[in-house]
Amino acid sequence: MKQLACSLLNAAEVMATVARPPQLEQQQLQQQQLQQQQLQQQQLQQQQLELQQQQQLKQQQQQLRQQQQQQQQFEQEQEQLS
Repeated sequence: MKQLACSLLNAAEVMATVARPPQLEQQQLQQQQLQQQQLQQQQLQQQQLELQQQQQLKQQQQQLRQQQQQQQQFEQEQEQLS
């Protein structure tokens, strides 16, 4: 009876040892996938930031053009008045 308990215990240990590596591999895979997803998110955020900056730059350029036009108009009006 004691022998049977020992062999059952051994069998259980062997099973546990055999069952462990795939779990570890799966965890590592899941971690890698998570890291890849995080990296992709960071890259997307970076792209969004760059796009926003480009849009801001375009807006600033437009504003500058408008200001220049207003300045020209003002100068022309001043010339006409004098």
